[in-house]
Amino acid sequence: MASYKIFLKASAAKELEALPKADRLRVVERIKTLAENPRPMGCEKLTGDEKYRLRQGVYRILYEIHDDTIMVMVVKIGHRRAVYR
Repeated sequence: MASYKIFLKASAAKELEALPKADRLRVVERIKTLAENPRPMGCEKLTGDEKYRLRQGVYRILYEIHDDTIMVMVVKIGHRRAVYR
């Protein structure tokens, strides 16, 4: 299987930079794993959207998978209580 390219929206990059350093490193490692397998164990497709959710501690990573262009677009990163708003 081909490796997917990972892109972050500008807003997601800002949200990533706002995280504490230790949490940011764990989230970045989790995002990197999406290149090999964009639908890992524990990911969940969101209802009503073509987005997926991945958990990393108290943070959630929302992303879209574009199989036709072999791309993963990270849309939003945030704390679990605020990410879905």
